[in-house]
Amino acid sequence: MRYSAMIDSVGHYLPKKIVNNFDLEKRTDTTDEWIKTRTGMFERHFVDDSEAASDLAFKATENAIYNSNTTKKQDIDMIIVGTVSGDHPFPSTACILQKKLGLKDIPAFDVSAGCAGFIYALDIAKQYIESGIYETILVLGVEILSRLINWEDRSTNVLFGDGAGAVIIKRTQSHSISKILESKITSDASEWELLVQKGGGSRIPATQESIRQNLHTIYMEGNKIYKYAVKSMTSVTQEVLKKSNFSVKEVDWVIPHQANLRIIESVADKLNVPMDKVIVTIERFANTSSSSVPIAMSVAIKQNQVRRGDVVVLTAFGAGLTFGAILLRY
Repeated sequence: MRYSAMIDSVGHYLPKKIVNNFDLEKRTDTTDEWIKTRTGMFERHFVDDSEAASDLAFKATENAIYNSNTTKKQDIDMIIVGTVSGDHPFPSTACILQKKLGLKDIPAFDVSAGCAGFIYALDIAKQYIESGIYETILVLGVEILSRLINWEDRSTNVLFGDGAGAVIIKRTQSHSISKILESKITSDASEWELLVQKGGGSRIPATQESIRQNLHTIYMEGNKIYKYAVKSMTSVTQEVLKKSNFSVKEVDWVIPHQANLRIIESVADKLNVPMDKVIVTIERFANTSSSSVPIAMSVAIKQNQVRRGDVVVLTAFGAGLTFGAILLRY
């Protein structure tokens, strides 16, 4: 028997510290007007010195379990975390989260796909559910990008925030209304150098010189990334709609990666989707990389925008260059 996968519940967590554009004016060469005009952002959440990715992931998971009517933490068969800013290079943040949850004898691993990490993780979870191997999977996107900011780079240092989003995926029968209908993940590595953290791996290990050159922070060629992001999110969304025989008009909500308001508007325009059907949280949270899609979805559900039975498209683009889309009926 082939099963279907459905989203049982969604939750999120944001650190308490809020940094707005006026705060950034005091720290770097920028203005509130410049940031809002070019990105649509006003504020973002930053962790304090005691917080790491697994802490945010744990709180988002607690929120997702609280929002579920059917799932307890003991029901979780697998943990998949999308992140590029985990607690440590190894072990995986998923394993650390597993210990925090008090769970044993289940697989737990991280997925590194940049801002598309959550979409990649959700697609993997879908395959395990549909094959009948597992019944309940915890999928997260979590990032602490405030620790990777190059404060000398005016073009990127205002873009990022911290947060975590968690989704519980469950097995359901094929006749169920709520289910993941179609998914697609892919990558184009021809210009992976456009978005990279150069230092800290085996290519450029940590040294005093690598730290002096800010090689352990985010490097991005914004204009080129903008074009790739719009093109890739548009094309992959169109592909999953076509494969599932859905038209854009049948979609109730599009929840894109919250990278930049201009990117979001351009994707909506190319898809011919009105902006009132697009979930936008970038003004409040900025770019939280792999956690931006689940956070936006969680907020939209909490605000009673996205409701059970709605047709939703999730789409994201990230370092690699990776991209993907998921069509589901919530």
